[in-house]
Amino acid sequence: MAKPIQAIRGMNDCLPEQTPVWQKVESVLRDTVAAYGYSEIRMPIVESTHLFKRAIGEVTDVVEKEMYTFDDRNGDSLTLRPEGTASTVRAGIQNGLLYNQERRMWYIGPMFRHERPQKGRYRQFHQFGVEIFGLKGADTDAEVILLTARLWKLLGIEQHVTLQLNSLGSSEERSAHKEALIAFLEGFKEDLDEESQRRMYTNPLRVLDSKNPNVQALLTDAPSLADYYGEETKAHFDGLCKMLDSAGVKYQINDRLVRGLDYYNYTVFEWVTESLGAQGTVCGGGRYDGLVEQLGGKATPAVGFALGIERLVLLLETLELTADIAGAVDVYIAALGEGADVHGMLLAEQLRDQMPSVKVMMHNGGGNFKKQLKRADQNGAKVALILGGDEIENKQVTVKDLTGKTDQQTIAVTELVNKLTTLLNK
Repeated sequence: MAKPIQAIRGMNDCLPEQTPVWQKVESVLRDTVAAYGYSEIRMPIVESTHLFKRAIGEVTDVVEKEMYTFDDRNGDSLTLRPEGTASTVRAGIQNGLLYNQERRMWYIGPMFRHERPQKGRYRQFHQFGVEIFGLKGADTDAEVILLTARLWKLLGIEQHVTLQLNSLGSSEERSAHKEALIAFLEGFKEDLDEESQRRMYTNPLRVLDSKNPNVQALLTDAPSLADYYGEETKAHFDGLCKMLDSAGVKYQINDRLVRGLDYYNYTVFEWVTESLGAQGTVCGGGRYDGLVEQLGGKATPAVGFALGIERLVLLLETLELTADIAGAVDVYIAALGEGADVHGMLLAEQLRDQMPSVKVMMHNGGGNFKKQLKRADQNGAKVALILGGDEIENKQVTVKDLTGKTDQQTIAVTELVNKLTTLLNK
């Protein structure tokens, strides 16, 4: 017998029992960014490999180890997108959306990275992101942080996430800090782990972000980027903090919070949780004023954030916040007796016309009354409508409240919409 075909490791199915939670999360994300006046952009899943090498950098782990890259039939090197920001910038430049304009955009879709799969981290994962172009003030940074804070409130997780905040300053300030940091790290070169030794000269800021506790212990007296801030950087960061304070958003300043790419500047932030073990980052963002120019456009200020939907769903499940998310069905129609299935089908269509927001499922395939009610329970229905010979003859329907809050009742079909409205809103 042939071996069953399996999904590719790290690329998972989202089953019908799981999709209601995903739909809820996606609905909250879409509705929230719409409320802020943002517009959706949709980019290709496959891009030129050169885009990500220029945007992310050839000496990063993503480009060196994690990208799904292949040559097409024309010999062009293509890559499944590992993140959304580079594609958004490419689309903005190509379509003339950015220069001398203000743009607030969002995207959602699959991304691909070949890394070791673990709970909350997969090789195909789904990312939601927001990108703002053409606005350089601290008020814009504050807006994207306030937007994320609103998401957590709407999802009920605001007590389980913490905002960490830092400023990366300007490129000149980082360059001066980089020289001092390398000189400091050289004094501990033999004590650093292999990854930190590799990053020490190419990307020393990432050493500060090391997850190795032994490396962190060596960094106690490392030079701080804050010591190199100029007046403009201080004013931008202080302005952001004051806005967050006035909005009641709590935060922790974390001077080890960095980004390893040169186009980042000023604000960086992460929302972290202690509820997911090692996979503690729920959302990350920051300002990247240098990226548009780096990818061939005119210099354009930009700020944004991204979050992984798998990890957000995992957090909701871990916190047991998914039990009340509605399943597939509100009303299940059970038809008994000869010709009853036709009447049931017509009643289902009538309800879909009259109550378009109500999810109605018709029982198909026959079977006794017990079997049909079992199917209603399996599909999570709140109400079962029963049509038998007597009901059809008398133009009635029997209404069974599957939540057990009210007694079963037979009513005229003309009264059904009002009855269902009452039952479904209890």
